[in-house]
Amino acid sequence: MRRVRTDPVEGAPGFHPASAPDYLPRAQLGDLQLRRLKAIVKRAYDRVPLLRERMTAHGLDPSAVQQLADLGKLPFTVKADLRDAYPFGLFASPMEEIVRLHASSGTTGKPIVVAYTAGDLEVWKSAMVRTLACCGLHAGDVVQNAFGYGLFTGGLGAHYGAEALGATVIPISGGNTERQLMVMKDFGVTALCCTPSYFLHLLERAREEKVDLGKLRAGVFGAEPWSDAMRRHIEAEGGIKAYDIYGLSEITGPGVASECAAQDGLHVFEDHFYPEIIDPETGAVLPDGAEGELVLTTLSKQAMPMIRYRTRDLTTLETAPCPCGRTIRRIRRIGRRSDDMFIVRGVNVFPSQIETAILAVEGVLPHYQIVLTRERGLDEVEVRIEVTPEAFGDTVSALEGLREALARSIEHVLGIRVKVHLVEPRSLARSEGKAKRVLDQRQI
Repeated sequence: MRRVRTDPVEGAPGFHPASAPDYLPRAQLGDLQLRRLKAIVKRAYDRVPLLRERMTAHGLDPSAVQQLADLGKLPFTVKADLRDAYPFGLFASPMEEIVRLHASSGTTGKPIVVAYTAGDLEVWKSAMVRTLACCGLHAGDVVQNAFGYGLFTGGLGAHYGAEALGATVIPISGGNTERQLMVMKDFGVTALCCTPSYFLHLLERAREEKVDLGKLRAGVFGAEPWSDAMRRHIEAEGGIKAYDIYGLSEITGPGVASECAAQDGLHVFEDHFYPEIIDPETGAVLPDGAEGELVLTTLSKQAMPMIRYRTRDLTTLETAPCPCGRTIRRIRRIGRRSDDMFIVRGVNVFPSQIETAILAVEGVLPHYQIVLTRERGLDEVEVRIEVTPEAFGDTVSALEGLREALARSIEHVLGIRVKVHLVEPRSLARSEGKAKRVLDQRQI
């Protein structure tokens, strides 16, 4: 017999965001977190051999967790653990209690498999309701969901959350840009869920086809890092409010954190997903406000609890009050991942830094590609950047001036000089999912 959690789920058209746990007094929230932490650590210790072996090796058992700070004593979980345990080695529930499986679209090796009980799906749905409410969505909105359906967690996560909120959901999934634009206009879509890079593609095609985006007022964007400069471009060109949401399959999918109307960091739904910031080199827990790697612990996931999962995402944890009134903490927008970083001439480089430098210069489009090569044993960086049709039709001297301005802007941000190559509009590949910004040819 399947056991279903009885935690209340914010649902249906009567939901009001002020009734969510997002507004709990901090002391009350801390009590709830500690109760859930103790229960989930015991569940994982009793049912997941890998965690039990690691805790035992450190002389630990569930009794070691008596306060929230004790979480820092426990061993980390990393992505390789999920691949090594493929497919079901980290499950804490028997298969008769598992009602859904998702898997990552990993580029190498076996995919990462994640599992959900019926209760886990209810928790996920409630987190997505709170996410969409953060983004200003409500009952009566018409939501076009262009996140991918299937094994990817994005599509179904947004779908069930929007339905539970009371919105009308169009499960269009990704791709078929002409149909996306037709539906957006003809169905009176008010909110769109997709990756920010795909929305850029939709905007570009809408301009070419002279398609009015109709009633669209909000974009709920996730699944890839994007900069504040990209947000400003999207909002100016699209005439919408662009919200950043955050999640990852290993934790639950989308619904871990979301921006609110203040757009000043992403509120973590920390009654279900407990955040820590650590030094990525030493693993030491850092104080709130310090930049480091985000580590997440699921406090209520039954099928596959994650204890201290290292996300590789770099951010800070903020405790300052938010104008929206939510008491749950915020993380700064994640524009960098430690495993996206590449090193050139001793300098750590993140794609988001280059994006910010590019968008600071007039006359270019937000479409670029970073190409890494090796010449005579030395790593080189070339940035290919699309220019606007007007700039591309300009004189050679004007294009050279634009190229030099971009090179200076990138050098100012990175501290090193890179090659800049201007390309004509629409010459770089477009993405209907996550954008591939870095092309590494150093092994070719």
